[in-house]
Amino acid sequence: MKPLGQRFLVIYSGVLTAVFAVTVLSGFVSSPKSMTLEQLDVQRINVREPDGTLRLIVSSKGKAPGVFVKDKEYPHPAGRREAGMIFLNGEGTENGGLTFGGEKGKDGVKRSGGHLSFDAYEQDQTMALDAEQDGNRSSTKLQFTDYPDYSIMEEIDLFQSIKDLPRDQQEARFKVFFAERGGPTPRMILGRNAKDGSVMLNMADMKGNPRIVMQVAADGTPSLRMLDEKGKVVGEMRPGD
Repeated sequence: MKPLGQRFLVIYSGVLTAVFAVTVLSGFVSSPKSMTLEQLDVQRINVREPDGTLRLIVSSKGKAPGVFVKDKEYPHPAGRREAGMIFLNGEGTENGGLTFGGEKGKDGVKRSGGHLSFDAYEQDQTMALDAEQDGNRSSTKLQFTDYPDYSIMEEIDLFQSIKDLPRDQQEARFKVFFAERGGPTPRMILGRNAKDGSVMLNMADMKGNPRIVMQVAADGTPSLRMLDEKGKVVGEMRPGD
């Protein structure tokens, strides 16, 4: 039988070990309510609600997320190619984003781009602002788009089922899908043409048919055209008219 003093030391050592373990584990479970830092270097930040719902992702290009629908992540069909911010609604579904990128490639060509978008509920970009530079060619575009009232999950499921098919077959399947279910309909585009620097405002009807086109051509000539649903010019204004 161990002496009383030795038994006391064993018990005391065990108690200290337990207290230490609880203290260490508590440090991992609980986190400080606030923290002040002068600088923080990270590759990705996930902002969540108290219940865990993801609301904002700030990430580098390498840690860019896929597509989130109801707090579940799916592979992005085109892949995220730039660093930026992805915003999510109260259900954990993506509803907008902000990205920037640019570099001088090995070919010596300067490239730059930026994108800001706002999504419809469980759909894609209902309003988007884009700016791109590729060498001496630059384009800028503001676009409004209507979407049908079905969840983008239908498109994600379709993509998952055909992702291993050749690109032309994927495009054919999506063409059939949009013909049956309805697809994105551009309603207004205000942009600068990358090829010649002309600017144009194109307003379309609910079927996506251009109906009013305002343009300032590369040579500075302004024009206003009104079209019917088949694209026929029914009214036109040019200098001197």
